[in-house]
Amino acid sequence: MPRVRQEDIWDDETARGYDTPGAGVFAPEVLDPTVDRLAGLADGGRVLEFAIGTGRVAVPLAERGVPVSGIELSRPMVGRLREKADETAIPVVVGDMAAARVPGEFSLVYLVYNTVSNLLTQDEQVACFGNAARHLRPGGRFVVELWVPDLQRLPPGAPAAVFAVEPGYVGFDSYDVLHQQVVSHHVRFGEDRQARLFRSPHRYVWPAELDLMARLAGFTLESRHADWSGADFTAESRSHVSVYRLP
Repeated sequence: MPRVRQEDIWDDETARGYDTPGAGVFAPEVLDPTVDRLAGLADGGRVLEFAIGTGRVAVPLAERGVPVSGIELSRPMVGRLREKADETAIPVVVGDMAAARVPGEFSLVYLVYNTVSNLLTQDEQVACFGNAARHLRPGGRFVVELWVPDLQRLPPGAPAAVFAVEPGYVGFDSYDVLHQQVVSHHVRFGEDRQARLFRSPHRYVWPAELDLMARLAGFTLESRHADWSGADFTAESRSHVSVYRLP
């Protein structure tokens, strides 16, 4: 599978169309529990968002009075964030979340909406945990939101599986199970014969592997739930919110 640069995916066109105010991951029923939980975990300290994007989570968190900084690889996404909050309100370092450094010490680092899977090798994902640990004060937390690999959906011998069919939209994932790689394909179309395709590559990670990455960086698992509202994590859960903590 050819290597795709994340900065080529998250370009000006993608940044312009990323925000969907009031709908999807911007819907209050999705966003409010996320912000509530992160504000509580911040415990009155500074927080750092890896892959801050357009500020979907950071802006409402800052509006709660939580000091937020960020790391973001895509300059166009930072440009969209700057339409909502300036550098004084939410400082951002442009760079790779597995290596870039932000001045100061934080009580919480968080990485939401499956973004750790944007790092396409195990080494990069391990480095991301190490970078989170370097930014945290003793007792600090690292929160990761990630989907559970849904290989049960993949028919035997088939290379791909459909995950969504909606009016004007079809989504499917193609897998390289040998290398734990998946490409998500999002096809949007209207009444005419034209369609738009957006593809994003990921390295999928099982929760147990994620826990081992955390241990290598000095973390222990403090809690794991199926969502931001604290639902139990079970064998049927399709995603998880895992909280790791330093001594």
